[in-house]
Amino acid sequence: MSSNRRDFLKKSGLFASAFAFGSLASCNDSGSGSSEKKDSTAATASTVTEQPLGDFGLQLYTLRDDFPKDPKGVLKQVAGFGYKQVEGFEGPNGLWWGLTAVDFKKTLDELGLSMVSSHCDTGKDFEKKAAEAASVGLKYLINPYVGAQKTLDDYKKLAEQFNKNGEICKKNGIRFAYHNHDYSFKALDGQMPQDIFLQNTDASLVDFEMDMYWVVTAGQDPEAWMKKYANRFTLCHVKDRSKTAKAEEHDASVDLGTGSIDYKKVLKTASQTGMKYYIVEQEKYENSTPLKSAEVDAAYLKALTI
Repeated sequence: MSSNRRDFLKKSGLFASAFAFGSLASCNDSGSGSSEKKDSTAATASTVTEQPLGDFGLQLYTLRDDFPKDPKGVLKQVAGFGYKQVEGFEGPNGLWWGLTAVDFKKTLDELGLSMVSSHCDTGKDFEKKAAEAASVGLKYLINPYVGAQKTLDDYKKLAEQFNKNGEICKKNGIRFAYHNHDYSFKALDGQMPQDIFLQNTDASLVDFEMDMYWVVTAGQDPEAWMKKYANRFTLCHVKDRSKTAKAEEHDASVDLGTGSIDYKKVLKTASQTGMKYYIVEQEKYENSTPLKSAEVDAAYLKALTI
């Protein structure tokens, strides 16, 4: 987690509430004409099977400095970049940023945008938030951060809380999910906390949003985890990591397509293992601005085939 985001979560109460829970195959050289024909056929088949990624969204935290100043104006620009979906986050003015849930949805509808999900403080008025989110068509409410825990039992207690949150969401016709950072992909007493979360939550109640950047930052393979737990990771954060970042460096996100993560490959696996929503997030902007980076990220995903 970047220091900026940690500070934001502290200010908004999310950080405190989180801790309250417990804290190719080689070719034969002979018959070259035949081999070339086979290679050409294979390449053609590969091209034919590739498809555009489809609709994708933007986590509005990417525009955290711009969005609060002019929510409607910023959303208009987001739609103009080619995003079809957004994911919200809870700030000082709540989930709807000074508007009612109905007015917020009306603004999105007018721009051809849909709000798929929102990060929120799950420790405060969660039943009310779930009801409001459902009333305006959200699919998910998401816990964005719980922090590294001291013991495996602490992670198990959090998994129990996730199930309770999932029950509340299910009663309202929506889903609950947990968004990871790097800490749940780092072993504690020989076990991966992310395994504990996945193995101790009810799949009928709890989904997971894979922040692929943080999985890579922890030294793990996103594809391996998606294959291991097919259909449990139903949303993802598509965020690239600097090619020059050191292993211990956390704050190293860059524009999509300029970093070290092979998203053409990773997102193809995602599409085959139950991923439903692809959401751009970026937290650092070298020689750029948040809005410009959001535009560049959208252009990358619009051109991507998997």
